[in-house]
Amino acid sequence: MVKIGQNGGTADTSITIGYTSDVITDMALNTLKSRDKNKPFCMLYHHKAPHRNWMPHPRDFGKFKDIPMPDNFWDDYQTRSAAAKEQDMHVKDMFMSLDMKLMPEDYEGIPVGTGGGGGKFDPTNNWVNNNYGRMTDEQKAAWKAYYDPIRKKFRDNPLSGKELIEWKYQRYMEDYLGSVKAVDDNIGRVLKYLDDNGLAENTLVIYTSDQGFYLGEHGWYDKRFMYEESMGMPLVARYPKAIPAGQVNEDLVVNVDFAPTFLDFAGVDIPAEFQGHSLRPVLAGKTPINWRNSVYYEYFEYPHGWHSVKQHYGVRTDRYKLIHFFNDIDAWELYDLELDPSEMHNLIEDAGLQTVIQELKVELTRLRKELKVT
Repeated sequence: MVKIGQNGGTADTSITIGYTSDVITDMALNTLKSRDKNKPFCMLYHHKAPHRNWMPHPRDFGKFKDIPMPDNFWDDYQTRSAAAKEQDMHVKDMFMSLDMKLMPEDYEGIPVGTGGGGGKFDPTNNWVNNNYGRMTDEQKAAWKAYYDPIRKKFRDNPLSGKELIEWKYQRYMEDYLGSVKAVDDNIGRVLKYLDDNGLAENTLVIYTSDQGFYLGEHGWYDKRFMYEESMGMPLVARYPKAIPAGQVNEDLVVNVDFAPTFLDFAGVDIPAEFQGHSLRPVLAGKTPINWRNSVYYEYFEYPHGWHSVKQHYGVRTDRYKLIHFFNDIDAWELYDLELDPSEMHNLIEDAGLQTVIQELKVELTRLRKELKVT
């Protein structure tokens, strides 16, 4: 990892050797240890590991095996619009080099995938050059000790069709879960520091992420869609003074609520232009009577971003979700999250739900106006 210097923006080109999640945590702990103990502090502590291409620490190699596939892994998208069918984020299309950690000779000539992954080996942009190639000799040795048997087994018994897709899923999950375990372990180091140094009682700790991630649901990886797996985010908070331990809250909250929450706990006025609301009363188990009953979502990167997920926006309530795909498509989808939590059945044509659909469209229009969506 290259460290960036802090003096006038001057770059420090020295190299820090280590596993990224460990290095980030070492820096976070050093920051806490060297802070002015007489002043309050705020630290944002972010991890890269859940992002592609999921390279576990050697200490976590092989710890996750035979992961069950989601019930809807083989989803055929029959009730949905073209958006679900035309995405390019299916596990079957993951790259053989970047994602599966194979070398080009391991699968040369094997026809795999039909989309962006395609199983093709790109010598100018692949994990071999960009990741494995920058390891130290010691790191390469640990990597080879674990992955060479996997590579040999694949060369000796090349897979195709359904077997190849199932193998890709297992390889993806082994590496993803192994990478996330390092995050969990390192967060434990930070929490232990707070406990050991008498800071736990008076420190608000919030654990969250930028979005959820598909772990094979609908056959996918990545995020972007408004479906539950990627729309939902983890949100765990600890502050013994104001947050009762052990509670689970089902209220609708949004990531724009985070900033007002931090300011509220810090005793700072919340700017009027902020769109979110402080979660302080919600976290205390005292949800305001006028708390929101719907949330707005929008994805707009298509067609310039990765994975060919079409532009869409929508509204989610405690029971229903209405999505509108647009740009080079004009399609609506409706899901009853109470009866169909996996969102397998698009009910937009259901005659008995047309009143619900119209109510959701009115709410969607209200939210877009409130949020000044152009």
